[in-house]
Amino acid sequence: MSRMIPAGTTVPFTITYLEMPERPTYGPAQLPGDIRLERAIDPPVWYFLSLYDAVGREYEWQDRFEQAEQDPEALQAFVRSPDVVIWTAIKNGWPHGFFMLDWREPGECDLAYFGLVPQAVGDGLGPLLVQTAIATGWAREGVEKMTVNTCTLDHPAALRLYQKMGFEPVRREERERVLTFDRVE
Repeated sequence: MSRMIPAGTTVPFTITYLEMPERPTYGPAQLPGDIRLERAIDPPVWYFLSLYDAVGREYEWQDRFEQAEQDPEALQAFVRSPDVVIWTAIKNGWPHGFFMLDWREPGECDLAYFGLVPQAVGDGLGPLLVQTAIATGWAREGVEKMTVNTCTLDHPAALRLYQKMGFEPVRREERERVLTFDRVE
C-alpha cells in the first residue's frame, strides 16, 4: 500500500556510491530503432536543467537548481566543460531520457546523471541506455574506473540496475532532505 508524504516533510535517505574498477565485456546496447541518441555540443545550462527536472523531479533532484541560484558560474562551468558530456535519448521528437558523463577526474569517468522521463519508465529503455552510457564512458582513452551514485529517493530499481551492470558499492552515506514536492511511497 502506498502512502503520501507531503512537501515540507524532512525525510532520511541513503546515498550509495558505486565503482566499476574494470572495463565490462559488453559494448553499447542496441537501442530500439525509434530511439535516437543525440550528443549535446556546448549546451546551455537551461538544456541540462530541463532534462534534470524532467527526469529527477519525482526523485527530489534539487541540488543543481540550488547551485543555479547560488553559484551559476560554477554550474555553467560544469555543464560546458569539454570533459562533461550530455547524451539525450530522443523518441518521437522529444527526450525520453539522458545520461551525463564526467571525465574531469584523471583516470575516472563518473556517470554523473542517468534517468528516464516518467513517460518512458517501464518501456525497457533504462537498462539499454545505462549499458550504452557505461560503454561510452569506458570508450575514452585512459579510463581506469567508472563511478556512479544513487540514493533511496531515486527510482527503486536504480541500485539493482547499477549492480547488475557491474558497479559495486564502495560506501554509503546517511542524509536528510526536506521534500520539495509531495511524494508517494
